[in-house]
Amino acid sequence: MRICGVEIKGTEAIISILDYREGLFTVPECRARKVEFSKRNRTSDLAYFQSSFGKLMVDYKVERVVIKERPLAGKFSGGGLGFKMEAAIQLLDGIEVQTMSAQVLKASLKRNPVFVAFSETGLKVFQEQAFNVAFASHMNDEYPPELHDNKLDTKAK
Repeated sequence: MRICGVEIKGTEAIISILDYREGLFTVPECRARKVEFSKRNRTSDLAYFQSSFGKLMVDYKVERVVIKERPLAGKFSGGGLGFKMEAAIQLLDGIEVQTMSAQVLKASLKRNPVFVAFSETGLKVFQEQAFNVAFASHMNDEYPPELHDNKLDTKAK
């Protein structure tokens, strides 16, 4: 399955595409590392962002997009534009879109640590969170958290 991890920061949707087939991960070459939203904030800009993002996902045969959730309030809360971008991605036709909370991401990476140094992936440093989201999503499919939690509960008894 090919998953695109997304981290929304400011006016950018930072992406990392990760493919997992037959127990092997690959990071396919991609013409974009991020999809930018115009700062003019017009309705046509949102449609253009959605179209550009959707075209990229179709071109690279992405089956699922997983967006790292941002807090609604507090110091690290997301801005209005970021939530518009997230909604535009979620409304794409023909592509499964999910969100992943920071807690689920952290728990998944703790259960299934990344087994290769990030520097060896060929991605840019700013793509690390998007990569981690895609990796955690793959690992949650392969090793569902409920099964892992049940095993822990059984050992504790």
